[in-house]
Amino acid sequence: MQPRIYTYKITFEEVPYYYYGSKKEKVFDEEYWGSPVTNKWCWERYTPKKQILELFDYTDDGYIKAQKVEGRLIRPSYNTDKWCLNENCLGVFSLEQKRKAGKIGGAVGGKIVGKKSYELGTGMFAMTPEQKKEARMKGIETQRKNNVGIFAMSAEQRRENVKKSHETQRIENTGFFGMTKEQKQEAGRKGGSIGGKKAQKTLEENKLGIYGLTPEERIENGKKGGKISGRKSYENKTGLFSMTEDEREEANKKGAETNRKNGTGIYGMTTEQRSENTRRFQSQRWRCLITNYISSPSGLTKYQKFRGINTTQRVRVE
Repeated sequence: MQPRIYTYKITFEEVPYYYYGSKKEKVFDEEYWGSPVTNKWCWERYTPKKQILELFDYTDDGYIKAQKVEGRLIRPSYNTDKWCLNENCLGVFSLEQKRKAGKIGGAVGGKIVGKKSYELGTGMFAMTPEQKKEARMKGIETQRKNNVGIFAMSAEQRRENVKKSHETQRIENTGFFGMTKEQKQEAGRKGGSIGGKKAQKTLEENKLGIYGLTPEERIENGKKGGKISGRKSYENKTGLFSMTEDEREEANKKGAETNRKNGTGIYGMTTEQRSENTRRFQSQRWRCLITNYISSPSGLTKYQKFRGINTTQRVRVE
C-alpha cells in the first residue's frame, strides 16, 4: 500500500472540541493525531478520534491542494467558534497565539532595549533621580485622568493582582521572599522612616492634623490628652503606673543618659531655657489622689513620700 496525502478532522469522545488538519504520510497508515501546540492539553486529557475527509494525489501538487482544502475547512470557525482548537490557518495565527507571542517578544525585547540603554546611558539611565521621580508622577497623573492602568481597575482587581504578584514572588523566591531576615528588617526600618516623613510632609503642606492647629490649640489639646491618658493609665495600671518605684527611677536614669549623649532634651537647652522650663514646671499644680492635697510637682512629691503615699497617686489640676 502506498502512503497517502489527506485532510482529516479530530474529535473527542468526551467533549465537543474539534481540530482540522492535513497529512502527507511517509508510510501507509502512519499513526498521526495532528500537531497541536497551544491546545495539546485536550489530546492529553480526552480521547481523540480521527476521521479522514479527503484523499489527494501523492505529489507536490496534491499536497498543495490538501493544504488549501484544510484552510477552507478551518476558516469558517477560526477565531470565532470556541470549540475549534486550530491556532493557525494557512500561516495566519490565532489571537491566543498572537497574545502569547507578544508577551514573549515584549519581555525579550524589553530586556535587550533595557540593557542597551543602561550601557549607553540613554533613556531613563540618562535621567537624574529627580527627573525619574517627575516622569513617574506625570505618568501616574496621566493614567488617573484617562482612567487607565491601575485607575481602570476595581478594588477587587487590584487586590487580586497584588495576591498574584506575591504568589509569583513566593514561588520564584524573589522580591520580599528572596530577602534574608536582616534585609527584611532593614527594609522595614527604611520604609517606615520614609513613609513617616512623607506622611508628615503631606500633613504639613495641606495644613492637616496637628499642622492645622494654632499653637494655643496644640497646647490645649496636649493638656486634655495628658489628663485623659494619665487617668486611663492610672485606672488600667499601664505605662508609668505599671512600674515600681525602682523601675521608674531606673527608666529616668536611662532617659537622662540618652539625652546627655545625644545632646537632646534638657541637654540641648541653654541656661535661660532651662530656667524658664523650671519656672513653668514649678508653677504647675498637682493633686494627691489619696488626700486631695494640692501643691507643685516637687512639693507634692515631698508631701507624699513623707506620708508613705505612692508618688504616682496624683493628677495635674492646672
